[in-house]
Amino acid sequence: MGAGRLMNTAVIRPLQRPVPLRQSVYDALIDLIVGGELPPGQHMVETDLARQLGVSRQPIREALHRMEAEGWVDLRPSQGAFVHVPTDQEVDELLDVRALLEAETARLATRAASPGQVARLREICAEGQAAAEQDDLSRAVAANDSFHAESAGIAGNSVLAELAGIVGRRVQWYYRMVAPERGHGSWAEHAELIDAIEASDPERAQLLARKHTELPRAAYHRSLTTGAAVSAGVGLAPVR
Repeated sequence: MGAGRLMNTAVIRPLQRPVPLRQSVYDALIDLIVGGELPPGQHMVETDLARQLGVSRQPIREALHRMEAEGWVDLRPSQGAFVHVPTDQEVDELLDVRALLEAETARLATRAASPGQVARLREICAEGQAAAEQDDLSRAVAANDSFHAESAGIAGNSVLAELAGIVGRRVQWYYRMVAPERGHGSWAEHAELIDAIEASDPERAQLLARKHTELPRAAYHRSLTTGAAVSAGVGLAPVR
């Protein structure tokens, strides 16, 4: 009886489990791709990756198969794994989805943003602007990711935030390819969007969010024809 009452009234907390090794390896490899250390087309040698990450080849192999299913990696028979080279169509399709998500995020944010949240967006924007002025690509990409994640959180829709996060990670990868060209213009657009959110103007916020998505699309395609991505150290080769 006493034991039964204990089970009914006790607060049972879930055990804190360590992140599975295969998940840690997967996250590490994705970060290397998004961060540009493993550029599009790069051969991913299992033995080298296992040695560098200090793990066996098995979790590397498991991560690569998962990454292939998600479109990050191409597995070629008798050749191994290669970082996927995004096609024009793939970029366009992803940015179409991003435009929908960002426009809705902006609309919801205009209804929910507090003065403190608006101030936080301005802090991130200032950080991104400073990074652009210093040609600090890594900081600029990180700030861009933080800005969109913060906006999704302000919108207050957890499903939307989750979807935006999934799309955002891939967009962060593509953004790195055009960040040097976009530079200051991108952060001026962020500042305009913050003004619309602060003014509780959903129509203008949606318009600016869509515009903010379309300009990177144009910059990305220009980078393929001008070689800007290669000169930025990405090593991107267009696939038509």
